[in-house]
Amino acid sequence: MQPSISYATPVPPPDDRLSHRRESPLPTRLARTGQLADRSRAAVLEMIYRAGSGHVGSSLSCVDIISVLRFDQMNWSATRPRSESDVFILSKGHAAPAWYASLMVGGDLGPEEVGTLRQIDSRLQGHPDRTRLDLVDLSTGALGQGLSVAVGRAQAKRLRGRGDFVYCLAGDGELQEGQIWEAVTVAGARRLANVVLVVDHNGSQNDGLLSEIMPLAGLAERFRAFEWHVQDVNGHSHLSLMDALANARDNQAQPSVVIARTRKGHLGPGRIALNGSHSATLTTEEYESAMRYLEGRRDESHP
Repeated sequence: MQPSISYATPVPPPDDRLSHRRESPLPTRLARTGQLADRSRAAVLEMIYRAGSGHVGSSLSCVDIISVLRFDQMNWSATRPRSESDVFILSKGHAAPAWYASLMVGGDLGPEEVGTLRQIDSRLQGHPDRTRLDLVDLSTGALGQGLSVAVGRAQAKRLRGRGDFVYCLAGDGELQEGQIWEAVTVAGARRLANVVLVVDHNGSQNDGLLSEIMPLAGLAERFRAFEWHVQDVNGHSHLSLMDALANARDNQAQPSVVIARTRKGHLGPGRIALNGSHSATLTTEEYESAMRYLEGRRDESHP
């Protein structure tokens, strides 16, 4: 099977005006984000397959989250300055292919770049690098740092009287970092309602299961103790994600966290890639099998 980006052919994104998007019928929005998510999954698989390395499981676990944010919820445009729009920080930087994929299917990156992931001098580095790609809002990779920057940028926007939001996508493994909880403390104490943290809670990290390394028992209660608004949802349900993110924006009293329960390597209901591995290499057989599965989902909706 000759690798091809044809399945991830860019689709014109909806109008950048967020109100226009939200006025579309819900079934239309769900069908759109569902199709874009599957095209993103295909692009993730092809990028990592052609690179010969990359974090397949971690990227696929957050494709649905990024697709709903990018194409339905965020007021984010490749052509608008971040000082005048929402900000997206991918704190779990090793999932960079998921963000790159959303840029490809949205038409902000050309399909010819699909084969450049992790190559020397490429714009698509293994972790987001803003010095190479200005469609990245923050260079990340050292886990635990993204939320601190998100809190700082949210404070700056509030001081400037902006109504924008700062979205931060973090992995559950990086919640073991002390810096995360310093940022949580500051955001809660200062009532930064324009901060929205989404936790990709896939239950595992580089060295194994969180439950065996450092459990996150009582995660929701921990955030509530720091005066955060907490929602716990299915991270692969676009309807649940849309509702949770809308609720987060409507809550003007405190920062919000959406704990999105996901599966590493998620391709669709009952189907995961590489048995949910963190960063195993895709074989040709695994790649082709996953792409055939996604081809078969072209006409499905994703409620």
